Order: sequence, then C-alpha cells, then structure tokens
Amino acid sequence: MTRALFFDLDGTLIDSEPGILGGIAHTLDALGHAPLSREALLPWIGPPLRDSFDALFEGDSARAEQAVALYRERYDARGWREHSVYADIPETIATLQAAGHRLAVVTSKNEGFARRILESLPFGASFETVVGASDDGTRRYKRELIAEALSRLALIAADATMIGDRRYDMEGASQHGMRGIGVLWGFGDADELRAAGADVVVDSPASLVIALA
Repeated sequence: MTRALFFDLDGTLIDSEPGILGGIAHTLDALGHAPLSREALLPWIGPPLRDSFDALFEGDSARAEQAVALYRERYDARGWREHSVYADIPETIATLQAAGHRLAVVTSKNEGFARRILESLPFGASFETVVGASDDGTRRYKRELIAEALSRLALIAADATMIGDRRYDMEGASQHGMRGIGVLWGFGDADELRAAGADVVVDSPASLVIALA
C-alpha cells in the first residue's frame, strides 16, 4: 500500500472559488481591465496564477507582476478565508491518517497562504508538510512542488500518490512516475484527468478511501 498521500488544496480539500475568483475580479477592476465571466475564470483555479495573468496580458510581465501583487493584497486581507471544506473531507483525512498514511499538501497556491489556510482547518495538523509556490514564483509547477515534497519527507516517488482535481496534478504525478488519483468534486472533469494520466478517478471522498485501501 502506498504510504504517502500528496493532496492538492483548491478543488480537492476546499472549495476556494469565492476567494480566488473574487481576488481576480478585484485585480482586473483595479487594473482597468474588463471583467471576465465565471466560466472564463474557473480554468484559472489550478495552474499558477502568475501564468494566467501573463497569458491574459499577452506577455506583459510587468503588468502580470502588478496583477499578482494586487491579487495577493486582497487574498491576504480576506480571500484566504473565503472557502468551504468539501463534505466528508475531514472524516476522510482522519480515516487515511489512522490507516497509517503520511499526508502532505502540494499546491500551486502561494505556500504562505496555503499554510495559513491549513492552520485554520480542524484537520490541518494531520499534514506533515505543506508545499506551495515560492513567493517569487520560481517554484510553482506541480512537477517542482512534488519534487520538493518528496525531498522534505525523504521519499521516493514510488512511495507516494498525488491526489487532485485538475490535469496539472496528474501531469505532475506522471512526470515523477508516481500514481495519480483524480477527484471529481473539484474543478476538473473525468476526461481532463484521464487524458492527463490519472490512474484512478473517483467521484466521492468515500470512493477515494476505497481506492487507497
């Protein structure tokens, strides 16, 4: 049985749509950019935010950096609180920890914000480490984040499973030759997850526990 479980945060443990989309909307408004629809913004949840702003501003890196700074300012003030825990996740984490798994969070969210969120959750102490993007963005892709988690926990990829809701999670796992489990209660769908290399796709936390048994 795989002993270490790396969980994505947004779309896997918490529904963070209000804080993330609210922050993006605030940022675009502050920069005088036309608002984007919810449908246009949902794909922004998962990949590094810096990359999404860079694409939106067509490679204007100075404007993208300004956008990241504005977003972080709002997220620091209120956005990090604007989330809800998915149903049955606390019980699932308790069950997996009791079964002997080592748990970590591996997210493209800024590590400081991710740690703050986990510290506010009743089950946050269950995770041995929280790996997120570095402040300067040099470490932000799932491949790099997984490598950092493996290093911190002194593990090899064969001893860990990546669990997440978007293709970035599954691609990161595949790049390490690691098992990947896609979850359907977040922001991705089964086709996206399977195309990205998910070994298993589950539709509920209870199904996740079964898949890991």
